[in-house]
Amino acid sequence: MAEEPRTLSRRAVVTGAGIIAGTGLLPSPAKAAPTLNIRSTEYIARKGSVSLAMYRKRAGSPASGQPPFPVLFLVHGSSLSARTSYDLAVPGREEYSMMNVFAGYGFDVWTMDHENYGKSSRTSSNSNIASGAEDLKAGIDLILRETGRRQVHLFGESSGGLRAGVYAMNHPETVDRLVLAAFTYKGEGSPTLAKRAEQLDYYRTHNTRLRDREMIRGIYTRDKAGTTDPAIADVVADTELKFGDQVPTGTYLDMTANLPVVDPARVRAPVLLLRGEYDGIATVDDLSEFYKRLPNGDRQFVILPGAAHSLIANVNRRQTWHTVRAFLSMPASVVS
Repeated sequence: MAEEPRTLSRRAVVTGAGIIAGTGLLPSPAKAAPTLNIRSTEYIARKGSVSLAMYRKRAGSPASGQPPFPVLFLVHGSSLSARTSYDLAVPGREEYSMMNVFAGYGFDVWTMDHENYGKSSRTSSNSNIASGAEDLKAGIDLILRETGRRQVHLFGESSGGLRAGVYAMNHPETVDRLVLAAFTYKGEGSPTLAKRAEQLDYYRTHNTRLRDREMIRGIYTRDKAGTTDPAIADVVADTELKFGDQVPTGTYLDMTANLPVVDPARVRAPVLLLRGEYDGIATVDDLSEFYKRLPNGDRQFVILPGAAHSLIANVNRRQTWHTVRAFLSMPASVVS
């Protein structure tokens, strides 16, 4: 059973980082934005004895008789926890919180710290992709109970896309539309994964790896410097290192030794594959093969210019938001 929300607060999205609700437009830095009340709530989902911290944002409170908002679940990757990934506040910069942006678009937005990340339980598990997919099951079961929805949209970046893809294979009945950003299928031709594989013996024998300030900076510079504002690396490090300098090895092990973990033929939901132009992990050929094997005709493969592996923190992140929002709001086909 879901516990009661742990905390409840209201947050105004303020000038310079605001959202114009319902329009999909963000103001320029020179213009004042109208205030939008974002309701922020925390929950705990249970996966056996493991506690999973969950975070929810939406515009206003659910009202009696009001149709429920569409649910968007954001799935984090290998090295950062949920809110650092999707609800980051960067002083002196425009909006970085994908949760705020999509709450402003009219979505009920959720995310979760996977086992051994953020505020979730610390265990002896290496928190691999299969474990992450089970985390999603626990989290989505809670969401469906809380919202009354029967399906959710899923967005996963990097190994978060792998977790989301495995969940979508195993539980197609609860997935509406699926966005796989910075995804990798077989990993063939990936210079980043080839470099990472040099540590394969370590990943096989250790359940955690070092995640220090230098490593975090490298997330934003390893593919192409300038695709991400360098100022955010220290903000991310300051936020994330409060949870310690160790993160699980499971996703790194899966991505270097166990791909593919997602069978495209078993993914029944509509899929958006989203890749940055300079991504050193997700190659065009690798993703093209995955795309061609998807059974649902409602599918898209989009390459975003001027972006590298990180699509949610890059300088052109508005292009990411635009593309994802367009896909999630696609009108239904009149031809079955």
